[in-house]
Amino acid sequence: MSLGPLTRTAKGADAAKACAVLRQSIAELCVADHGNDRSALERWLANKTPENVKTWIEATSQRVVIVERAGEILGVGAASAAGEILLNYVSPGARFSGVSKAILQDLETYMLAQGNKKSFLSSTRTAHRFYKAVGYEDAGQPELWAGMSAQPMVKWL
Repeated sequence: MSLGPLTRTAKGADAAKACAVLRQSIAELCVADHGNDRSALERWLANKTPENVKTWIEATSQRVVIVERAGEILGVGAASAAGEILLNYVSPGARFSGVSKAILQDLETYMLAQGNKKSFLSSTRTAHRFYKAVGYEDAGQPELWAGMSAQPMVKWL
């Protein structure tokens, strides 16, 4: 019997593989957002470098987690100590397998431990239905981010 995907705290040594998952997820799974527009995709990917991911992992003001199976990173997530979901991306081959839910549960537990009573995020079009299904609600009008729509959302923890 499988317990489902399990998260762990990311380590600096995970940065390159985690970055590759972020970039692949955005490029392949978020087409509804970037529409295969090269300049939009480049703006979105601009800060997704192994060096930046390592910096995010090492930051004390947030938590970065991964889901890994047999040495392969299947998903990457991050949340700030202030209660914002910063990242929740899954490898295309692991989509719809519970990876995003496992990441989100870990991050929400972290945010509660930091004293937050609610979580907030800016959802892509691609992820909007997922976040609605796990209890997030729209919190205002969509905002423009890197030329794309980002839907502010909130959830009471």
